[in-house]
Amino acid sequence: MEVLHAPWRIDYILAPKRPAPPGEPSLFTRIGQSNDDEANYVVARARSCYAVLNTYPYNGGHIMVVPYKQTANFDDLTDEEMLDLMKLLRRCQHALTAVMKPQGFNIGVNLGKLAGAGIVEHLHIHIVPRWEGDVNFMAVIAGTSVVPEALKDIAAKLRAELAANL
Repeated sequence: MEVLHAPWRIDYILAPKRPAPPGEPSLFTRIGQSNDDEANYVVARARSCYAVLNTYPYNGGHIMVVPYKQTANFDDLTDEEMLDLMKLLRRCQHALTAVMKPQGFNIGVNLGKLAGAGIVEHLHIHIVPRWEGDVNFMAVIAGTSVVPEALKDIAAKLRAELAANL
């Protein structure tokens, strides 16, 4: 079995996180309601969800697909919202394939704090492109991730690809 090691994320994992106070919007709700897609690294929007680059990525191109509806549970989404989420996930995977040419993907969801959810109150689906040897000596020895391209540049390329293939 291959193991995904991402030790550079430990600082983020251990850092104090303030869940949205009851009645307050989550980080993902605030991003979803914002008009500044470039500043927030939003790469695509659909009727009931959007796609955003992770600012603490496992790998370059790490996208999260997020419903606009703030919920911690899939049961709170309608069938239409679920379908919209899956369709946008598929579009993002295709765009990542076209733009970044990964050799594989990790796609997953962490529901609940104990499952590793960083923003517990707002479910989201991770799409992590993978390449052979993508976790190298830098992560192991220096505790540093090498993301070879700026998030704003990756976001611009993915936005263009997603817009061209609606």
